[in-house]
Amino acid sequence: MAPIAKVGGLGDVVTGLARTCLLRGHKVDIMLPFYECIQKQHISDLELITSYSSYHDGNWIACNAYRGLVSSIPVIFIEPSNQFFKGQSVYGGSYNELEAYLFFSRACLEWLQVTRIQPDIIHVHEWQTGALPLLYWDMYHHLSLQKPRLVLTIHNMEHYGECSQEQLSKCGLDGSTYGTVDKAVDDRTIGHNPERLSLLKGGIVYSNAVVTVSPTYLNETLCSGWLASSLIRNRNKYSGILNGIDTAMWNPATDVFLPAKFHANKTEGKRTCKRYVQMGLGLASEKGLKNGNQVTDKVPLVVCITRLVAQKGLHLITHAINHVEKLGGQMVVLGKASDVRVEREFEGLANLYNQGSSMRILLMYSEELSHMLYAAADIVLVPSIYEPCGLVQMIGMRYGAVPLVRKTGGLADTVFDMDDHSQPEKANGFVFEGIDEGSLNSALDRAFSYYGESRFLCKSITMLLTMFSSAASLTRSLLHAGPNEWRRIVRKVMEIDNSWNNTAEKYINVYNSIRVR
Repeated sequence: MAPIAKVGGLGDVVTGLARTCLLRGHKVDIMLPFYECIQKQHISDLELITSYSSYHDGNWIACNAYRGLVSSIPVIFIEPSNQFFKGQSVYGGSYNELEAYLFFSRACLEWLQVTRIQPDIIHVHEWQTGALPLLYWDMYHHLSLQKPRLVLTIHNMEHYGECSQEQLSKCGLDGSTYGTVDKAVDDRTIGHNPERLSLLKGGIVYSNAVVTVSPTYLNETLCSGWLASSLIRNRNKYSGILNGIDTAMWNPATDVFLPAKFHANKTEGKRTCKRYVQMGLGLASEKGLKNGNQVTDKVPLVVCITRLVAQKGLHLITHAINHVEKLGGQMVVLGKASDVRVEREFEGLANLYNQGSSMRILLMYSEELSHMLYAAADIVLVPSIYEPCGLVQMIGMRYGAVPLVRKTGGLADTVFDMDDHSQPEKANGFVFEGIDEGSLNSALDRAFSYYGESRFLCKSITMLLTMFSSAASLTRSLLHAGPNEWRRIVRKVMEIDNSWNNTAEKYINVYNSIRVR
């Protein structure tokens, strides 16, 4: 959950969807492990509400449940007395993560039973809570929980939640009963010894509704991948709903992190943000050019904010650094690598490029800096190999950064090429289809051409204005034609509504379609 336990876009989705449902008059509680790494200063009105015990591996573990507000959203934090969820990061603690999330899944249901709360919907996300639907239908529904119905959202189909039958049994279920094709057996291990389970598959089978995060990704997952056969068997309850962005959190008109505010009808502040970032990162922002022109206006700034993992197109990111430099542009990469080899590769690139005045590779994640980079960027790069939804392109557009993306998943549902004349009304960025460097080069070349021509045309018309002063009124009109084309694109992308207002209603329709009335 953003901002207190954010690892990628899932955290933003949980916060944005919850906030929008609350604003529409629904009652919402988020249930979250009380990770040791959560900074409690982001939680207001935190109080202990329940002490109870939940089962794990033959023992009943004492738990505390706390209630607090995060960004005005009610959150229930589950804190077990054992080692689970201890450590300095959300993932990667010294405890067994699989067992910790199996425990959390049961502890949530146990809390509902102890407190006699019967929600209409329990909405679970990813493999980490994939066991909760199994626990609900095969255990707690036979006890006191009768009303809830289950929705599972899958944000990334590549993470299956591999689990042995013995491990599943630690949460109190008989793991051996789930090792069948129609339940939770991992299809990749059929015929192997031992056969394993997939918590994500179990969640698909046992949930009343299954959602993934874009219509295009839905079609892709039905056509390929280990879970395709399970999704096809459950096609009648499977839908694709595009994520939105939290426009309260991501708003350049009110963003506390920005040195200057701006909006679609008044974008001057974006130029200030760009100069501020250039100066802060040591990028060239001013040169002794003719007429005193600034690099701020003449050179496009490309920004790539990403987790440095294979899914995000690492070879394309590294190539873009080189190609943007050849084109005379500037580029900033902001991201962290979880793989040591990837980290070393990008450390080498940082050592190579960070001494210059046009490239910065920042191997970190900073919420504050990400806001400033979106505001400064002319172009936001998302070259993913696959991308279930993607929020970067939507946030970038909100801040006036024109997206340059590979056509896959949610990127294909939100970005449409400027040179696609079949649907000019949708055109809002630059799109390439291949996974090769040449395809990326072509898109970057076109984007730089759009940006550069607008500046070149402005400069040319300025010269004409000087030469032919008698035609002042005509040339003054032409003077705005060039830069106005890029400004028109910027304004257009800023006016696109990618908020949860559009998509929350679809989730609410899913909730209503399955809830007990």
